[in-house]
Order: sequence, then structure tokens, then C-alpha cells
Amino acid sequence: MELAHSLLLNEEVYNQLGEVQKAEFIFEWLRYLKKLLLATSRNDVREKQKTLVEQLLSLLNSSPGPPTRKLLAKNLAILYSIEDTFSVYEAIDKCNDLIRSKDDSPSYLRTKLAAVVCLGSLYKKLGRILGNTFTDTVGNILKAMKSAESQGRYEIMLSLQNILNGLGAAAAPCHRDVYKAARSCLTDRSMAVRCAAAKCLLELQNEAIFMWSTDLDSVATLCFKSFEGSNYDVRISVSKLLGTILAKAIISKHPGTASRQSIRRVSLEEVLELLGTGFLRGSSGFLRASGDMLKGTSSVSRDVRVGVTQAYVVFVSTLGGTWLEKNFAAFFSHILSLVSQSHPKATQTQIDAVCCRRCVSFILRTTIGGLLGEKAQLAAVKDICQAIWKLKKVMDAVMSDGNLETRLGSTDVAASQHMLVCALQELGNLIHNLGTTAAPLLQDSSTGLLDSILSVILHPSISVRLAAAWCLHCIAVALPSYLTPLLDRCLERLTGHKSSPEAVTGFSFAVAALLGAVKHCPLGIPHGKGKIIMTLAEDLLCSAAQNSRLSAQRTQAGWLLISALMTLGPAVVSHHLARVLLLWKCVFPASPKDLETEKSRGDSFTWQVTLEGRAGALCAIKSFVSHCGDLLTEEVFQRLLPPLPCAVDLLTQLSSILKMYGSPLKTPSVVYRQRLYELLILLPPETYEGNLCAILKELAADLTAPDIQVAASTFLLPPLCHQDDLLILSRLLQETDHRFIEEQLLLGNGVACGSLEYDPYSIYEKDVEGDSVPKPLPPALSVISSASKLFGVVCAHVGETQRLLILEQLLDSIKHTKGARQQVVQLHVVSSVSSFLKYVAGSKGCLGPEEMKRFALTLVTGALESPNPLLRCAAAESWARLAQVVDDGAFTAGLAQVSFDKLKSARDVVTRTGHSLALGSLHRYLGGISSSQHLNSCIGILYTLAQDSTSPDVQTWALHSLSLIIDSAGPLYYVHVEPTLSLIIMLLLNVPPTHAEVHQSLGRCLNALITTLGPELQGNGTSISTLRTSCLLGCAVMQDNPDCLVQAQAISCLQQLHMFAPRHVNLSSLVSCLCVNLCSPYLLLRRAVLACLRQLVQREAAEVSEHAVMLAKDSREELTPDANIREVGLEGALLILLDKETDERLCHDIKETLNYMLTSMAVEKLSLWLKLCKDVLAASADFTAVTCVDTMQEEEGDKGDDVSVLTTRRDEKSHPFTNPRWATRVFAAECVCRIINQCENANSAHFDIALAQEMKKRDSRNDFLVLHLADLIRMAFMAATDHSDQLRLSGLEMLLVVIRRFAAVPEPEFPGHVILEQYQANVGAALRPAFTSETPPDVTAKACQVCSAWIASGVVSDLNDLRRVHQLLVSSLTKIQAGKEALSHLYNESASTMEILAVLKAWAEVYIIAGQRHKNHRQPLKTTTCLEDSIRNGSCSSDGLLDLVYADLGTLSRLWLAALQDFALLTLPSEFASQLPAEGISVEFLCSLRSDATMESITACLHALQALLDVPWPRSKIGSDQDLGIELLNVLHRVILTRESPSIQLASLEVVRQIICAAEEHVKEKRRSAEVDDGAAEKETLPEFGEGKDTGGLVPGKSLVFATLELCVCILVRQLPELNPKLTGSPGVKARKPQMLSEDGSRLVSAALVILSELPAVCSPEGSISILPTILYLTIGVLRETAVKLPGGQLSSTVAASLQALKGILSSPMARAEKSRTAWTDLLRSALTTILDCWDPVDETHQELDEVSLLTAITVFILSTSPEVTTIPCLQKRCIDKFKATLEIKDPVVQIKTYQLLHSIFQYPNPAVSYPYIYSLASCIMEELQEIDKRKPENTAELQIFQEGIKVLETLVTVAEEHHRSQLVACLLPILISFLLDENSLGSATSIMRNLHDFALQNLMQIGPQYSSVFKSLVASSPALKARLEAAIKGNQESVKVKIPTSKYTKSPGKNSSIQLKTSFL
Repeated sequence: MELAHSLLLNEEVYNQLGEVQKAEFIFEWLRYLKKLLLATSRNDVREKQKTLVEQLLSLLNSSPGPPTRKLLAKNLAILYSIEDTFSVYEAIDKCNDLIRSKDDSPSYLRTKLAAVVCLGSLYKKLGRILGNTFTDTVGNILKAMKSAESQGRYEIMLSLQNILNGLGAAAAPCHRDVYKAARSCLTDRSMAVRCAAAKCLLELQNEAIFMWSTDLDSVATLCFKSFEGSNYDVRISVSKLLGTILAKAIISKHPGTASRQSIRRVSLEEVLELLGTGFLRGSSGFLRASGDMLKGTSSVSRDVRVGVTQAYVVFVSTLGGTWLEKNFAAFFSHILSLVSQSHPKATQTQIDAVCCRRCVSFILRTTIGGLLGEKAQLAAVKDICQAIWKLKKVMDAVMSDGNLETRLGSTDVAASQHMLVCALQELGNLIHNLGTTAAPLLQDSSTGLLDSILSVILHPSISVRLAAAWCLHCIAVALPSYLTPLLDRCLERLTGHKSSPEAVTGFSFAVAALLGAVKHCPLGIPHGKGKIIMTLAEDLLCSAAQNSRLSAQRTQAGWLLISALMTLGPAVVSHHLARVLLLWKCVFPASPKDLETEKSRGDSFTWQVTLEGRAGALCAIKSFVSHCGDLLTEEVFQRLLPPLPCAVDLLTQLSSILKMYGSPLKTPSVVYRQRLYELLILLPPETYEGNLCAILKELAADLTAPDIQVAASTFLLPPLCHQDDLLILSRLLQETDHRFIEEQLLLGNGVACGSLEYDPYSIYEKDVEGDSVPKPLPPALSVISSASKLFGVVCAHVGETQRLLILEQLLDSIKHTKGARQQVVQLHVVSSVSSFLKYVAGSKGCLGPEEMKRFALTLVTGALESPNPLLRCAAAESWARLAQVVDDGAFTAGLAQVSFDKLKSARDVVTRTGHSLALGSLHRYLGGISSSQHLNSCIGILYTLAQDSTSPDVQTWALHSLSLIIDSAGPLYYVHVEPTLSLIIMLLLNVPPTHAEVHQSLGRCLNALITTLGPELQGNGTSISTLRTSCLLGCAVMQDNPDCLVQAQAISCLQQLHMFAPRHVNLSSLVSCLCVNLCSPYLLLRRAVLACLRQLVQREAAEVSEHAVMLAKDSREELTPDANIREVGLEGALLILLDKETDERLCHDIKETLNYMLTSMAVEKLSLWLKLCKDVLAASADFTAVTCVDTMQEEEGDKGDDVSVLTTRRDEKSHPFTNPRWATRVFAAECVCRIINQCENANSAHFDIALAQEMKKRDSRNDFLVLHLADLIRMAFMAATDHSDQLRLSGLEMLLVVIRRFAAVPEPEFPGHVILEQYQANVGAALRPAFTSETPPDVTAKACQVCSAWIASGVVSDLNDLRRVHQLLVSSLTKIQAGKEALSHLYNESASTMEILAVLKAWAEVYIIAGQRHKNHRQPLKTTTCLEDSIRNGSCSSDGLLDLVYADLGTLSRLWLAALQDFALLTLPSEFASQLPAEGISVEFLCSLRSDATMESITACLHALQALLDVPWPRSKIGSDQDLGIELLNVLHRVILTRESPSIQLASLEVVRQIICAAEEHVKEKRRSAEVDDGAAEKETLPEFGEGKDTGGLVPGKSLVFATLELCVCILVRQLPELNPKLTGSPGVKARKPQMLSEDGSRLVSAALVILSELPAVCSPEGSISILPTILYLTIGVLRETAVKLPGGQLSSTVAASLQALKGILSSPMARAEKSRTAWTDLLRSALTTILDCWDPVDETHQELDEVSLLTAITVFILSTSPEVTTIPCLQKRCIDKFKATLEIKDPVVQIKTYQLLHSIFQYPNPAVSYPYIYSLASCIMEELQEIDKRKPENTAELQIFQEGIKVLETLVTVAEEHHRSQLVACLLPILISFLLDENSLGSATSIMRNLHDFALQNLMQIGPQYSSVFKSLVASSPALKARLEAAIKGNQESVKVKIPTSKYTKSPGKNSSIQLKTSFL
């Protein structure tokens, strides 16, 4: 294929290829040429233009396939557009000649079509350049169309569309001709031609004014006709045409030139009337109404009505949201009128009424819900309320009529019912989507929203009552605070109006709907409501018999309430279960005999009521089983089951009862059956095994009943088909944006859509399709669905004989029926048997005897050859299930052979499609049918069928089956990949575009092949390269296909290719394709786009984003206007799409995509991301005025200014986001929190303003989060003060994150202050609304958390400022103190508890922080502010924060204790309550850590424990109770093991340290009191205190010290695995290269070492001996493993900690205690030896250890232990040798540190320790100093060495014996004097020499007076020294004079005079 990549066609290669390869080669060349022409220079093209044109035109004669001709046409057009256009006329003439040709052969047809396509492309690209040639061209094309077949008509329409597009207004002469031709095509029998005609007319109407003026009526009528018998694509295309033209008619400004005829203006009323005509009368129009239509007996076909519905939506969408806002009243009134009584034909039957209502709901939902922003939606809600009030008044007027007959028969009641249903459902939907932003509307008394809904609950129509109830449900879900009040109102009305049938049913519906809303409201309802509802339900049931007029209604209401109550779950139901079970038991007769008695004495009415009651009871138990599974114990089952046999007995008697009492019982009996079947499906079959046979007979009778006429396969079969197989069937079965209305076309004209009135009990269930109103099917259909499901279960559990009989009976019933009736029975039977096979396969059951196989096979084979494609699909699935259940290779092979034989012999489409799919299904379930022979046969047959161009259906099914085989065969298929790929490419290049379903199946095959090849696609071999190129070519063909689902397949294939071979997929063109389709009207295409984008951005987010922006800048028209990528980037486009999208799966993918992009790009594109989030949050901040005023009133002076700045920047420029929904704003707020977290893991400058500003100055492209702090606060403020509660929660979370991350960031301009201080007013203003009385508890709880974080952060510098936020906490404390009365009764008690605990937790956190600050004397309330302010405000108090808490501490203590007691009572089993101690809640929480416990909660508990142990009393309790201490340590050990967070581990270690300190205090106290008590006694008689007692034994599990050691070892070994001898492979110390730990690791190790050093103090002397080796091993181990050389001789933090710990251990009193001294001395000597062994110059592996660290350790030993440890000769010699060796190292840093250490050793008071070091090392030091003296220091390091050396010598002088001192001074003085400078050299000396001079002089001044005699004799004996000294002193005095000029102070003696005095002894 690489040979195709050239400007000219490589004819030599081309001619050598076979036919299929030629087509591929040409397509690849054209594809490459299209890119090349745009990239090649004009000169190069000009040279080869003639040849290129010839080659391209010659291809016209080679019968190019559809994709090739399209590409050929594009290339010709591009070529002429960039070069000489002269020869274009020849090309046009040639095309016209080809079209005129009389040749009708199939091969020439493709040439003609190619010519047609070329003409379209040329005119589109070149337009008016082509002059007047177009009239001939258009005439020629139109003439050709008269004899063209469907493909020709299709291409001609599209070509005309292109010609019109290119010519614009210049094509006016041909407009009428084109219009006439397109009219006929718009009602063509080919659906593809209709679509193409619609596109052509859509292009035409841009310039042809007559279409939307004079011919408007006829265009509309034509469109209505086009809808008749249409498919989904036609409805989409034609509705777009009709909607656009009607919108144009209203908004276009007609040209007023005199030459044009006057054109009548069209009003909105006329347009709406026109659409209404189509909706109500269809294509018959105004005048040509037939007799049937006039009589009112004919109804409009559903496809017309659905098409017109879509046109309404297009019409309004084209005009836009602003237009709808202005014209809402007129539009809404018109839409409602479509279901009013003024048009009775629309609602003459219930089926029609339900379908029309659905259409009206769809129009309202899509326009109001989709086009209007939240503000406009709120206004729409008011208008809808007004409409409801008006309709209510009409009803009231009728109902007040005294005459009952006229009242019930009135048309006005019927007229209002459907309008009310639509209005109420839309009202519910609107409020549901608005959420808590609708709160102001409900508080507005002028609207009377709730009153309007409650008033129509009494409407005579049950549909209206249900719609009103559902509307209340929506309000409760949207605004949870209204749930309880609404429930109370409805319960009150229900109780008070028990005598009104409408009130009983209406308000029971409302209560049930509201109970169904509880599961959507996390805050719930008060617990006591359950009891009230249960009591009321019982009352209704008990009083039902008292009044026959109300019996049915009360019975239904009672059971409905109980059923709905069950949805509240086990916690509520458990209290009422006994009463429910009693009612359940009483509703059925006790025995069969009682049932017979009932039959004989009842009448029609009593049976109606009885069946209603029993159906209700069954529904209640079904609801119980569904929602309260936890309560289904063995005991409950025993009470639940007894009535079941009686329920089944009644089922068997129903037919005889029906015969006795007639048709009034028909519906109740069907409902009863349905309820029983639904319950039995849920129960285990064992519970009713005694009734299985009886049930099975009834099911068989239901499935074959003679009175069922309608075959509604679309509700029965899809669940039994494989989801993938549904793709080959109708578009209607696939998910689309119009599913809500398109669904009615699936069911057929005789079957009703689902609607709430068919099953009122569904009102409390969640709708399966999301949050829209439940849509149960009519009982007659639902019962079949339930019977079919139950048949599968029951049939699998009856005996084999019974099973065989039933199957035979079902087969006979199919044989004995005829025609349509037979189809119905076959459908029911096949669905039931499919259900049975599916159940048996799922439960790994057995089919039964051979006869069963035969019956099942006969049944399924018959269905495989059914004319119903859905039935064939289900049969193919059952075919495979049958093979799966039988599980026998021979049987499976037999099934495959049956299909083979049928496919070879049959010629009809039905058989061939059914059996081809059967083969694919067999493979899917049985994985390749074992032998490759069958695989080969299958593939061979399917290849043949796939090429049957006479039947696209056969091709579609065969290719789909082939894709299943490719998927299931896996590696076995590899040998077939090449021929299959060739077949796919050949078909893709040749199948006409009108057969979109074939292309879709081809796409599935290609996808399966790519999956089979997998990662091998990355390979570079020739064969794999060829396969990969073919795959990419196939994708390119599909991308160019006009069908959106084929394009979706192409995207999925490219997504797969990108996953397996990313280098070979052109990311730029793929991203381009995705961006173009981002806002496609096809849901499945949008899903494919987002799924692909989601995958791409996981790997290459930045590249994808860049490609999208570049594409947006380059392209003009291709990108959809909805996705504004040019302005807001791909990220912004996705946010806009998220705001408009309603599909949950798509929204999830968009969020995931944005999250991936944010994770990888937010830090680099910080400004872009923050701007996007800010724009989304600011776009609908309608609260500006309110918040500004509020803040300004609250805060004095300038405090409020910042808030006004934050909220008034609204009109800077128009936002790209117009009125985003609250859900989008919540997501934006969450994104901000994620951005902050991302920055936390990036550069530290993000949280350092000074560093950020500096780096920004260095490079303006640098961007840091801290620079956007004002925006972050602004966004948090906007979100936290919104009307939406969810957004308020997100805003408060954002504020919390900002406070935590920025609290410690200093403000560089005001030292001592932090950057957040300036936003105090904003934080206060953001928090204040959360503490109002109407705020929900979850928002208040979150706000409490923010308050405590703000106070604890230390940001606030002034007590008065602090009080503002503190006051909010005080108010909430006051609220919870008031008890139950003050707390809200709107929510469940747990919500109140949550709020109380949040308040108490917030106070506790503040108290802990206040206590810590007080303890540490680090009060953050700054006392350095203006002194007067401090005195006036009292903010200087060091205990300021603590004072604030102390005021309420008494209350708080009581409440904290009460909370702990409550928790203890709740968590302890009652029987053990008296034995178990009541502990603290923190330990309880930490003991039972769940995997979902948040880090924040764990940290809070640990901090609480720390605060507790800071107080002496709890510390004494822990110290004295060893078991409690050990238990607490075990809990902390578990926390450390299960949580990797360093902060949690550090907090745990701090608690461990406190526990050890508590134990140490306890031991000390016991020792002290024992010594006081036995002061006179001998020391030996004192008992041993501390662990280990007098034996030294530590028992694991009983020892506090052992538990601590375990915990510390765990920490140390995790950080330094080398400390574990088992891991290092040797029990001894094994030297390794030291390592530097992370900052967190170092802190953990240091904390563990501190604890280890404390342990000996907790032990007795014997105990300390036991633990000392371990402690020393670990401490020295840390030293050894982390002694890394650092610059400047610094010690690493871990080394410093180990040295500190070592010092603590060595200084322990136990080292000197009488009982342990000897053992300690031996162990400490061993430890010192270990340190010395660590550092052996002979061993090369130790060269990298830091000498300074080890020397310091040796020094610590020398200075901290008793002399007997270090003075033994062998150790002392080794230590001295180490110092000597170190002094010889030439590293200045090491030398300096060595001198410093020796300085401290030489000063040691015990000569036995210090003298050996002096004797051995003093001479070395002296030599080194004399050497420096000779060469003079050259740098700072040498200067420092010299200074440290002199200090050591001075120490020697101090510690030397008297008679040696003069010698030492005599050595020291010459060295010092030698460094002095005279006045001449002092001025020119280097800084080092000058510093040396000063140092030497200063030391001489100190030594001179101390040893004056030695000094004088030395100076006297050496004149040179004397002269040097005097000159230096004189020079020093001169320099001092220069530095200090004379002034009034110079007369008084200063420092220089003191120098004179000191040197006077000379």
C-alpha cells in the first residue's frame, strides 16, 4: 500500500493487482492524494495536473464503489480549486455525457453514480466560478432521475444538495425544478432516498423563499406524508427540515425590493396551527379530510405523530432558548391543547391518549428542560402553575353542578384530564432537575405551587391524581426539606377525607409516591412516620367493609400504603412486621373449603373488592421481599408461606369465577394473576413446591389464552435476546435521544405505551430508565411478561413427566391456531421456553429425557423461521442455550448441521437470516464448537451469505454472525484473519451507502478482527503491516459513511487500534473526527466519541487537547457550533456538553475524560482550568446583590470590600457558559478541589507566594496556584452561598481545602501575617448562611467542620475577628442544647444526630488546638499589633482562644460525655453492658477500623487521644492500668499496619510516647512513695518497681514494654529493612551503603527512637537489662544505615535522633543502679565496640559512612557513660586511633568537627577519661596549627580549622597542671602573635587575614591578663614578637578611629580605652 502514496497513480503496480486489491489500491491512493494536494506546492501540482485529471476521470469508467466515488469527487474538486480551472468544463461535460448514456448495465450504473457525485462535489467546491453551466447540469441530472432506481435517486438528491450549497442564490432559476423533484423523493419507498431528499430541501430552503412563504402549507403536508411508514433516520431528517423551515418562516426578514412579489408574513399562531394539524390529522391536511376522519373514527398513524413531535422540538430548538422564554405562554398553551377535548380524535381511546400525552411530554421536556436556563425554568414553573389553576377552576365549575349525570359525563372533565397530566408531569420533571435551586419558588406564596398540586389530587380522573402524586414525589426528591411537611399534609387530608373516594385514592397515591422518594433523600424522614402510616393503613383496611361506596378505594389505599412503607427498609419495617404478616394471613381464606364457600356467596362487586385486596396484599409482600431481604429469617418465612397455597388455589378458580360474574372481574383477575406471578418470581421455588404443577397449568393457559390478540414481541423478547444481537434489528431497539417517544412505534398501533394509570403500585418504585415517571405496561401485557419469566423457573422445578406434558401441550396449541393468532401464541410459547432454557443454563440444571430435546428443538426451529425478526433473534439465542443445557458434542454438531443444511438449500431471507445467526450464537456459548472443521464450514457458508448483494438483510445477519464467531474463536481464528479482512474491505468498498445496516455489521466484524489480532498489530513484519493497513483503510471507509452508527463503529475500531498499536493511528485525524461528532444528534455516536476520548486522554491528554484546538482554529464549518472548542478548548467544550447531556452513561464518560485531563494537565494549564471552573461557577451567580449587601452590613469598614469584588465582576465579557445547571457547577467545584490536590504533588511554589512571584518574574509563563488565591476564595464563596444544597456542600469542601492548604502561607509584604488573613470577611460571609434555621443538617455539619478548621488554622490575628466565626459555632451549640424541640423535625433522627456530632466535633477540635497552643506558648493571636488596639480589644491575652472556649466548656464537657456514653450504650451488647468498661470513642473507632474509614476521621481520633493524654488525670489512669495501656498500644499497632499515611503513623507514635511517659510517671511515683514510706529501711528491702520486676522477664501480651518494642520495630524495619537480621540473611551486622530516608520516613524513625530511649525508665533494673541489647541494636543500626555524608558536615535527621536517643540511654539511672551496673557496663562496651567495628578503614565497603556521625557517637559514649565503660585500654586505644585517623583526613569539614568533639572531650572533668586523649592527640593538633601558621590560611575553611584548633589548645591550657601551663602558653602565644598585622598591612589585608588578625588579638587580650608573668617574659625575650604586638595594637586603634568618627560621645571611655588598660602591663 505504500506504493499508492504518490501524487500520480502508480499504474504499473495498479495493473498487476487483482480486482479486489485494485479497489483497495485506488482508495488508498485517493485517500493519500486528498492530503497531498493540500500540502504540495502549486507548481508541482501544475506540472502534473493534466495527467492527474486524466487519471482521475479515467477512474470514473472503472465502476468505482460508493466510498471511492465520493473520494474521487473530492479530489477532483480540490485539484480544480487550487489550480487551473479551465479544463473543469471538460470534466463537467464528461460527467454529463456519462449520465446521459443509455447503458443500463449494473457495472455502468456505478459509473453514472460516480459522475453524479463528481458533479455535486465540483459545484460545491467551485460554486459560481462555473458560470451558467449549472442549468444544463441540473436539467440533465433531473432528467436522469426519472428513470433512476433508488441508489440513483439517493445520489442525485445528495448531488443536488451539494450543487445548491456551492451556487447559493445563483441557483435560483433551478429552485422550482429541484423542489419538484425533491418533493417526489420525500415520499419515496426507499428510506435512504427520503433522507437524502430532506437534506436537499434543507439546503434549498436557504435561498428558496417560496418554501417558507407561499408554499409553506404544501411543504408541511409533504413532510407529514413523508413521516408515514418512515424509519427513525427519516423522522430525524424530515423533522429537521420541517422544524427549520417553520422557524425560518417566523424569523426571516423578507427582502423588500420591488422586483419581488409581496410575500405574506407568517405568524406564530399559523405555524403552530400547521404543526398541530399534522399532529392531530396527519397528512390529510385541512381540506382533504376523509369521511372516516370527519366521523372521528380514524386516528393518525403513530409514525406521523412521532415525526411531528420531533419537528416541534427542532422548530423551538432552531429559534433558541431566548425565543422560547419570550413566547413561552403561547407555546405551552398550544402544546397542551394538543391533548385537549377540542381535538377529541387525539384522545378518543386510552391507547391514543397515552401516546399523545407521551409526545406532548417529550416536546415540553426537550424544549423547556433542554433549552432554558435555571432562571427561565423557574419562570416556566410559574406559568405551568397558572395553567394548572385555570384547569382546576374549570373542573370546580363542572363538579359544583348539582346534576350527577351531567357532572360525570361532562366533556370538560375529560378535556382537562390529559392537559393536567402533561402539565403535572412536566412540572415534576422541571422541579426534579432544578433541585434545591427551586426552593425560592416554593416559598413564594403568590405562585401557590404546592396548593395547586394538592388541589388536583381530588380530580375525578385517576390519571390526574397519579400525575399529581408523582409531581409531589419529584418535589420531595428535589427538595428533601419538603418531604416530611408534604407527607404530613397528605396524611392529614387522607385521615380527614376518608369518606371521599377521590381523596382516599388521590392522597394514598400521594403518600405512596412520597414514601418512594425517601430512598432518594439521604436525610430521610422521622422514624415515627412509619407507625402513623401503618396505623392509617390498618384503619383503612378495617373500615373498607363499612361503606360499600368506598370499599374498593379504601382496600386499595390500605395495601398501597403498606407496600410503599416496605421501601423504607428493614430498620422501619421490623417494628411493624408482625402486624403486616397478620393482615397478610387474614386476607386469604384459611382453607380450600372456605374458598368454595366464598365462591358460592359473593357477587360481582364483592369479588372485585376481594381481588383488589388480595392483589394489594400480594403486592405488599412482594415489596417486603424486594426491600427487606435482611428480615427474611426462617421464622418470618414460616409465617409468610401459609397463605400462599390458598393464593394459588384462588388462581386456579379465577376462570370459573370469571364465568360466573362476567366482564367486570376481567381486569381485577388479570391484576391478581400478575401480582401473584411477580411475588412467586421473587420467592425461592422451594417455598411453593407443593403448588408447582397447578401454577404451571395456569401459566400455560395464560400463555395460550384465546382472547389475547396483540403480539407485542418488543416487550417480551428483548430481555431474552443477547444485547449484541439487538443491534442488527430495528433502530428503535437501540438507545436514542428519542427513545421516550419512539418506543410507542415498537409496540405497534394496537398496543398501548406504558403509563402510570395501568399500575398505581409502581408509583413508589424507581423507574428502570432513570428518574422519569414509571411507565408500567397494561395488565394484559404485564401478566404475559410475568408468566413468561415464572414459567422458566417453575418448569425447571417440576418433574420430568410434567415438564414433557406441558411442552407437548404448548406445541399443540401453536399447531391448532392459524394466522395472526398463531403468531401470538408462538411468540408467548417461545419466550417462555427461552426463559426456561436460560434459567436451566444459569442454574446448571438438566433438560430431561430425549423427548424433551425433540420438543424444544421443534419449537425453536419453528421460531428460527418466523417472519418476526425479533422472534428469530430470540430463537437463535435459545438454539445455543439448548446446546449449552444438553452439553453433548454430538447434539451440538447435529444442531450446526441442521443450520448448514438449511442454509445450503433455503433461498428465502427468513430462513437464511435465522440459521446464520443460530450458527453465531452456538459459537458464542460453546466457544468454537471444538473442531476446526465446523469452524471452517461456518466461515465458508457465512462468507457466501455475506456476498449475497440481492438481500441486505441476509448480508447483515451473516456478517453479524461472523463477528460472533471471530469473537468466540479467539486464537483459532488467526488463520482466517487475512481472507476475512479482504472480504470486509471488499464489501465496505462496494456495498451501497443506502444499506447502512450491512456497513454496521461489517464494522462489528472489523472490530472483532482487531481484537483477535491484539498487540500483534504493533509488529513490523510484512504480513502484519499489510493487515494493519487494511484495518486502517476499513476504518477510513467507515468514517466517510453517511450513517452515524457506522461512524460510531469506525471510532470504536480506531479506539481498539490505538490501544494495540498507538504509533500507527494518526492521532490528529482521529481527534478531528471525535471533535466533529462531539455534539452529534445520535446518542450512540456521541457515546462512541466519548468512550474513545476517555481512552485517548489517559495516555496523551496534552496531545489530544492541542490537536483539538489546532483543528478548531484551522476549520471553519466542520465543527459543530455547540462545541465551542476555538474559545474554550476541548476541556471547555466537554464541560458545555456535560451541561447539556442527559444520558447518564455519557455524563459519566465526560466526567471521567475531564478528570483524566485534569490529572495530567491541570498543573501545566492552571489558568485555563481555573478560568473554566470560574466561568461555570460565575455564569449563574444570581445572588450578587444580596450577598454584597449582607456582607457589607455585617463587616465594618473595609472588611466587606473583598466580597463585593468577588461577586460583582459579572459583565466583564459574555460567558462561554450560559446558565449552567447546578450539577455542572457542582462538578466544577469538585474540579477545583482536584486541581488543588494536583498542585500539592507538584512544585512547592504553588503554596509559597514569595517563591511564586519570584519565579513568575523570571519567566512570565510560570503559573502558580497561590497567585490565583483570590479566585479560589471567590469560587468557594459563590458555591457555598448558592441556592443548591449540593453546590453549597461542594463550596464548603472547597473552602475547607483552601484553608488547609493555604493557612500557613506567609504574606511577604506584612511579615508575621499569613496570606489568608485578607479574606476573613469572605470566609465569614460564606459560612454564615449555613447556620440559618432552614439549612439542612448536612450543610450545617460541613460548615461546622470549616469553622473549626478556620479557627484552628491560626490565620485570624485578632480576637474580635475570630469571634465572628466563633459566634456561628456558639449559635449551633445553643441550638443543640435546646434539645429535640429546637431541632428540625423535617428529617430522620440520624440527621439531627449527625448535626449534633458535627458541632461537638468542631468544638472539640477548637479546644484541642487552643489547649496545645496554650501548652506550647505559641499563641497565634499576634500581640505585636498596634498597642492601643491590643489594650482596647483585649487581644493580647495569651490564652485568647482558650478563653473563647472556656465560656462554654461546662456545657461542652457535659455534651461530649453524653455523646460518649450514648455511643458506648449503642455499641455494647446489652447482656455484657454491666461487665465491659465504657471507653472512649476514639479507641472504639480505631479498634474497628473499616476500609472506608477516612484518614481525616482516624487523624481526629488520634489527636483526641493526644489531647486526652496531655491531661494529668487520664495519664495517671493509663499509667496505673497496664492492661489498658497494652490494649491501646495493640490498637495503635494495627492502625500503623493498616494505614500507610505518614501523618497517621506519626500521630500514633506520639500517642505511644505519651503512654510510655504515663507509665514512667507511674513508676517514678511508686518508687518515690516507697522511699518516703520506708525511708529508714535498708535500700535492699525496697520492692522492685517497673517492668521485669526482680527477674527481668517480659511476657508478650502482658508487657507494655514488649508491645512498644514490637510497634517501634515495625516502624523501623518498614523504613530500614536492613535492621531485620532475617531479611539481611545473617544474624550479625552486615555493612551496606548508608541511605537517606524521605522526610516522612526520617520523622517516623526519629519518633520511634525517642520512644526507645524512654523505655529503660519504665523497667526495673533487671527488666532494663533484658531490653537494653535490643534498644542498642536498633539505635546503632539506624545510625549505621543512615550515616550519609552531607554537605557542610551536617548530620542527617535520623543520625541526630539516634545520637540523641543514645545519649538518653547512656545517661539512664539504670546504668549506675547497683543491681544493673555491671550488666549495663558490659553491654555498653559491646555497643561501643559495634560502633568502632562499623568503621574499619581496611574494609572497602565502609568507606561511604560519615566519619563525623561515628565520631560523634564515640564522643557521646565517652561523655555520657561512667568512666569504667570507655577507659579499658583496648577500647580507649581504638577510640584514640579513630580520632587520629580523622585528624589526618584533609577534608576541612571533618577536621573542624573533630576539633569540636575533642574540645568537649578535653574539657571532661575526670582526668582518667580526658588525659589519655590529650596525651595522644595534643601534639598532632599543635603540628597542624604550626603548619597552618607557616603557610597562612588561604580560605574560610582553613581559617575555621585554625580557630577551632586554637580553642582546643586554650582548653588544654585550662585543664593542664600548673607546672605545664607556662610551656603550653609559650607554644600558643607565638602562633597567635604571628597572625597579627601592623597598621600598614591591616588596610590592604584580605578578609581572611583580617578575620585571623581580629581572632588572634581577641584571644591574646584574654590570655594576657590570665597568664601575665609568662606573657611578659615571652615578650621581653623576643623583641620581634613585642614589636609585632605593639604595631598590631596601634593599627587596631587607628582602624577603630576611622570607623567611629569623633562626636560628643568620644570623650567618655569606650571599648578602645578598655583595650589600652588591658595591654598596659607591657
